[in-house]
Amino acid sequence: MDCELSFSFAHLLKNSKFFRMGLMNARKLRKDRKTFRDNRLPDKKKRLGISLKFDPLGRSSQAKGIVIKKIQKEAKQPNSAMRKCCRVQLIKNGKEVTAFIPGNLAQKFVDEHDEVIIERIGGKQGRTKGDLSGVRFTVIKVNDQPLDRLWQGKIEKGRR
Repeated sequence: MDCELSFSFAHLLKNSKFFRMGLMNARKLRKDRKTFRDNRLPDKKKRLGISLKFDPLGRSSQAKGIVIKKIQKEAKQPNSAMRKCCRVQLIKNGKEVTAFIPGNLAQKFVDEHDEVIIERIGGKQGRTKGDLSGVRFTVIKVNDQPLDRLWQGKIEKGRR
């Protein structure tokens, strides 16, 4: 009786995915792990480098660009505001992105054809943040002058 019971238990262990172990099962385990990994979309995107292909900054955290025009974007509901932004053409690859201009009346210090440095705005997984739709970057420097120091009145805007 014990022999039949142990045989059925061993048979269950041998055929079950959850109880695979032993010297000859490494290949099966590796194959299963690979198929499960392919089914998860975030892992697949990371492995194929999809987010890196379409990221304007590439692997960099910051990039330099030229301001093409200043625009105002309407905030998403329930907020109602006109957020000050600008279209920036990156020097490194020529791509155009929209960047938010933070600060009270800071848009006065950003003019067309100015050289700005932008960085990611800090949304989850490289997406937008807050009530700004389609804006993934923020301006941090204008003509090598920090933007926050400019609108606080601590320094004057440099000439280019």
